[in-house]
This record gives sequence, C-alpha cells and structure tokens, in this order.
Amino acid sequence: MTTKVRTKSLPIVAGILLSVTACVGTPGPVGNVSVPEPAKPVELSGYLGKWYEYGRYEAPFQKGCEGVTADYSLREDGKIRVVNSCFKGSLSGEFDQSTGKAKIIEGSGGAKLKVSFFGPFYGDYWVLDRGEIDSEGTYPWSIVGEPSGRYLWMLTREAKPGDALKSALEARVRSLGYDWSLVRLTQQPASN
Repeated sequence: MTTKVRTKSLPIVAGILLSVTACVGTPGPVGNVSVPEPAKPVELSGYLGKWYEYGRYEAPFQKGCEGVTADYSLREDGKIRVVNSCFKGSLSGEFDQSTGKAKIIEGSGGAKLKVSFFGPFYGDYWVLDRGEIDSEGTYPWSIVGEPSGRYLWMLTREAKPGDALKSALEARVRSLGYDWSLVRLTQQPASN
C-alpha cells in the first residue's frame, strides 16, 4: 500500500503551527515527569466563579503577569466561558484579558477539561486536586495541571490566602510530584 503525501498542504500546516507557537511561545521545563490523574471529581457549580492565582509554573503566554484572575461561567451552549485577566509586569502594569471556552471531558468526573483561547485549538486542563465545597457552595482552592508536566496553577478564592492554606498548597503540589523550585508566586492586590 502506497501513501501519498500532499506536499502543497505542508507549508500551510507548518505556517499554522508556527503561528500557534508564536502566539503561545515555547513551554517551560517539565516540572513533573509523572503527572497523576485528578484525585477527585469536580462539580461544575462549585468550580464556577472567580479565582485568584496563588502561583504557577511560568508559561510564555503569562510571562510577567501579576494580579492574575480566572473567571468561569456557564455559556448558553453548555460550554464554560473562561475569562483570564492579569496586569503585565506589575500590579500597576497594563491590564490584559483573554476570553476562551472550555468543555468537560466525558467520563472524567468533571475534573478534566479542554480549554481554547485560540480558534479550534484546545489544551488540556486537569483539576488535579481541590478543596471541599465550603459554606458558599464553592471549592476554596484547586491545583490545575496537564499531562506534559510543564504547566501548573494554584488557584484560591481569596486574593491573599492565609499561611495555613499556602503551606497546604505547597505540600500538596510537592506530593503530586511537582518541582516546587519552578513555582512562581503571583502578586495580588491587597484587597479582593
């Protein structure tokens, strides 16, 4: 059996891949060579709302971002609206915001999603662990990663979590196999 390769389309595909890489950038080092499966299921209603980024592995598309927030809400089509915001370079830097969409991966207990900020291209978003639903009906914290081990985010409902939660997040990130030395803590404003 002979397979023909259409060489006319290769430059187009290469151009698309270069454009995506130029927009997103080259990912950082692998911080976890054995990313675990999510620890618990996630109820969407408890995950929706505003999150503050406590820390992350520096990603090219977030380079230098401070005051990072993520806001998740339900769209009319059943997907999730994702609005990520940050200030470039410092808390007094230029405000930047990106809107995307996410969809839950069937059979994942709500803990695995595909997220897109760029057309038809989706990336993995795994809620590796999260706190228990609180009195307000939301999860108080979550740790997010993806299969390559190059990306990691720690999210909290408070802009400035207390020392006990900070210590618990660090301990849990380490126990999940992540290299804490690659974590970049995010500056957040004094008030929510």
